[in-house]
Amino acid sequence: MTPKPEFTEKKFIVTFVFVTSLFLMWGLLHSMSDVLNKHFQTVLNVTKAQSGLIQLSVFGAYFVMSIPAGYFLKKFGYKPGVILGLLLFAIGTFLFVPAANAASFNFFRVALFILGCGMATLETVAHPFAAALGDQRTSDRRLNFSQSFNAVGAIIGPAVGSYFLLRATSGHSTDLSSVKSLYTAIGCIILLIATAFLFVKVPVLTDPHAASASEEPDALNIDTAPSKKLYEHRHFIWAVTAQFFNVAAQGGTWAYFINYGHDVMGFNDQAAGSYMSIFMAMMAAGRFIGTFLMRFIAPNKLLAAFAGGSIISCLIVAQAWGWPSYIALMMINFFFSIMFPTIFSLGLKNLGRHTQQASSFISMGVVGGAFFPLIMGQIANHDVARAYYLPIICYVVIFLFGAKFYKVKN
Repeated sequence: MTPKPEFTEKKFIVTFVFVTSLFLMWGLLHSMSDVLNKHFQTVLNVTKAQSGLIQLSVFGAYFVMSIPAGYFLKKFGYKPGVILGLLLFAIGTFLFVPAANAASFNFFRVALFILGCGMATLETVAHPFAAALGDQRTSDRRLNFSQSFNAVGAIIGPAVGSYFLLRATSGHSTDLSSVKSLYTAIGCIILLIATAFLFVKVPVLTDPHAASASEEPDALNIDTAPSKKLYEHRHFIWAVTAQFFNVAAQGGTWAYFINYGHDVMGFNDQAAGSYMSIFMAMMAAGRFIGTFLMRFIAPNKLLAAFAGGSIISCLIVAQAWGWPSYIALMMINFFFSIMFPTIFSLGLKNLGRHTQQASSFISMGVVGGAFFPLIMGQIANHDVARAYYLPIICYVVIFLFGAKFYKVKN
């Protein structure tokens, strides 16, 4: 009998812990960009639709940077890829200082674009990195576990952002000094992490995608159809599509969460921002629970079930029924929890030598988050609750991927 695969191996533990910490860090910065949406509406007098350009800047960077990051990863390896991502991350945060001095929304967007390039690089590298740190039969669980800490970072981000940014504008202040101080501190922490990683000894990784043909293909994720080009793998194409719509739904849902609390529930900005930490806690809970459930339920089936839950939640949110709708809005993030890493992992199955390139394309699918907040913003300008009908389209695509189109065809 084939022995049950371990979650990871002892020699990989230190590296896996460090890679997982990267997930936490970009989760924190991602969720803080949604606090910036509301902050800039107040301080820089931009509309809801215009504030959606923040997500265009961050997620648009994925479209530009994911493919170069994939080539960099293939040429130089995991560790240099992480260092590059962290340096771009730090540069983006430090550019918040001159942007705040100029009080320029467009300058902030440039800073956010460079910060997004750092995120794109880290995501392109970290997902296959985590997947390679152990048996490929447990790669879904490792990615969901690491992404659970991404959700922890997403809890911390709104709490920090609400305290330092929204609290500063509660008296209708237009001062941007809090933005400068906060992002300078974050940039210094990122540089410390990059320095620490230089001294982390990464074990030699045996590429599981180049395993010998005598071993079980599905277990090792080797290319069972070596003559096929990457775009001929249907499950990969569907994974890119599903990831595009997945992050589109995430970007729109997160961008107008605080506006929903303000417009529908009647909260002030700081109170609405504080509820976002609970919103992100739902995602963390979903990821830990989802990682556990994957021991008993196939990842694709759980993905389809969670997509169905998101569709029902969106319908309730759009009705603006007060607390029932607000709780449903919280539940969207619970159901969203496992989608990104599960789509990523299912899309990389059995791609062999194409795996690293495929990782960059799936990361590039994140560009969906660049456009959807703009579309939702046009509706949210008139009725933020009705805007939540739009993500249903995204969750239908994800449901189809999990229910049918995840299958590997050789």
